[in-house]
Amino acid sequence: MAIFERDGISLYYEEHGSGYPVLLLAPGGVRSSVGFWKITPGGEKNPLDPTVELAGDFRLIAMDQRNAGKSRAPVSASDGWHTYAADQLALLDHLGIARCHILGQCIGCSFCLELIKAAPNRISAAVLAQPIGLSPENRQGFRGGFDQWAKSLKQERPELDERAFEKYRENLFGGDFVFNVSPDFVKTVTTPLLLLHGNDAPHPRPISEQIAKLAPNIEAVENWKTPDVAPAAIARIREFLKKHQPR
Repeated sequence: MAIFERDGISLYYEEHGSGYPVLLLAPGGVRSSVGFWKITPGGEKNPLDPTVELAGDFRLIAMDQRNAGKSRAPVSASDGWHTYAADQLALLDHLGIARCHILGQCIGCSFCLELIKAAPNRISAAVLAQPIGLSPENRQGFRGGFDQWAKSLKQERPELDERAFEKYRENLFGGDFVFNVSPDFVKTVTTPLLLLHGNDAPHPRPISEQIAKLAPNIEAVENWKTPDVAPAAIARIREFLKKHQPR
């Protein structure tokens, strides 16, 4: 457990295990933080806890994103997906990690795609577990989750600018598809991907299906959440990451 500080930003992170590095990008929306690898935002046991399941094979770096969990940062109207990627890359630099795998769940999948866009040569493979994405019914859900987080943050730090939050929210959730990259971008991603399908309102199955059709170097796991199939899915993740580990 440690804190990395840069430019007025304080990022909490943990390391588990040893071996080839894997950066973990947790579920939880803008509250994305280490604890959600164990208990989901809905209060259920997470079927995928890489901090336990993969620690025997890899060096795992789990982090609280800015202004989530134990991490703190300023809030600006210019904040967006690129801001999170800059934090994540700065943490890798701090740890001396030039290249790594990445594993994201929920919003963590969009973080993964943003990292692949920002620094493709630093990402050796990525696991995308139930990607978020836009459906005809769910945009207000994403905006509402952001607003609840913003309200809580403003109660702690009343000096924060309400107008900055409004722009920040649209920078994150005003787009379509997976919110931060386009389908055309996914067509160009040659990074090896392993996709674990989503199947609920924040993680629409059509989004997973679209990613699976578009990405040129992708494998997919249909069912992975229930206790009867979770061990096989975790074994598949381990096999995939080992297969794409640079020699």
